[in-house]
Amino acid sequence: MDARDDLPPLRGHQNPLDGIRALAAFGVLVLHVAGATGAAYQDSLFSWLLSRGDAGVAVFFTLSGLLLYRPWAVALVYGGPAPATRDYLWRRALRVLPAYWVAIVVGLLLFSPEHVRSVGTWVQWLLLVQIYNPDPWWTGTGPEGLYQMWTLPVEAAFYLALPLIALVVAAVAARGDDPARRAGRALWTLTALFAISLVFVFFTFYPEWRPDFGLYLPRYLIWFAPGMMLAVLVAWANAETGVYTPIRRLCRTVASSAGLCWAVAAIAYLVASTELTGSRSVGFDAFWPAMFRTVLYTVIALFVVAPFALGPGGEQGPLGRVVGGPVMRFLGRISYGVFLWHTIVIALASRWLDVPRPGGGFWPALVVVTALSVAVATACYYGIERPARRLGRRRRAVADREPQAGGDGDEGHDGGQREEGGHEVGDDLTGAAPQQGEGEHADAGEQESPGREGQQTAH
Repeated sequence: MDARDDLPPLRGHQNPLDGIRALAAFGVLVLHVAGATGAAYQDSLFSWLLSRGDAGVAVFFTLSGLLLYRPWAVALVYGGPAPATRDYLWRRALRVLPAYWVAIVVGLLLFSPEHVRSVGTWVQWLLLVQIYNPDPWWTGTGPEGLYQMWTLPVEAAFYLALPLIALVVAAVAARGDDPARRAGRALWTLTALFAISLVFVFFTFYPEWRPDFGLYLPRYLIWFAPGMMLAVLVAWANAETGVYTPIRRLCRTVASSAGLCWAVAAIAYLVASTELTGSRSVGFDAFWPAMFRTVLYTVIALFVVAPFALGPGGEQGPLGRVVGGPVMRFLGRISYGVFLWHTIVIALASRWLDVPRPGGGFWPALVVVTALSVAVATACYYGIERPARRLGRRRRAVADREPQAGGDGDEGHDGGQREEGGHEVGDDLTGAAPQQGEGEHADAGEQESPGREGQQTAH
């Protein structure tokens, strides 16, 4: 085997990341079904476990950090030009906005018809700025059918901030005179994002409680940062020479320990499913529970994503073959649609089918909502998301045919790979990958066909 065969890829599709994105999206769906039926609020460990499905948001954001920052990390470590910001933002917009806009129009028309004549309502929701409204007409994080959408403005803010963050990190790292020193400086600089989030959590509660702070990007940088640091490690491992160098050994060790890593994530999830992290609601109502939940969700996201981010890209090991298998890849491909539409499905199903409903059965409701959400998400993917991404590729093809001095900065040292991104959630909430086309919340990732180089996106 070639010495580079077991290195994490600088470009290309990583099937297990699709499966991870699917797990995150359906974790959020399970949380909302459990909330709608009341199953999340019963006195049992199972109820506590259901109530922490929002850990999927942290996974989405970590995927976005990994896949969107990877081209910048490669340019930083190899000393090449940074990606073209304009093209990056254009692809992000095409990835996130078309399907999001359709879901917003449907949600507002169906469930908030009394507000559709308000120009302000449409402006703030269509432009992803609704979380900044100091006095919204809805309660909680959004109106019926749209209450999960708050993560997408956070993702959008990260998309806008990422080129600036990358510029600062690169400026600090540029003082290093070789790839290892530049990568090391970059990792140390990125730790500042952890500190920013924890300080922001503090000021959410002191000197007075500011619940709106819980919806802003600084609060969640700690979930994007692990993915960005993994991207630096990927570039660093590829830049090293020799087979048994420290970073390459680290990548191999983590990649071969996927089961152990997921066991650590499971333990962190169990600890998070206790009163240590506050009440069984999505919001944060006290400082220490908010701090513990934030840190534990960071641990969960890091240990879920790391073994496959640092692996050679295939479905290595039994766990990799499961999360990177055909079913999980398909569910990952449509995960952005699942995230966008499942709350609308819940609202419509409760009206038309009386499932889910408060006090009703959790499992029947989960089956119904999952089946309907997958159907709607599949239609959304093939009817809206793929055509929008193809539009972006056609624009890119036209631009590539035009002579440009020095190139556009989107290719080069990442082997021609282009940035993508998680919630999207996310691809994705969901967000995804620096592969050629896009990225959830999300957040938010898909592979167009076996005949093309795989492309992954974050929700």
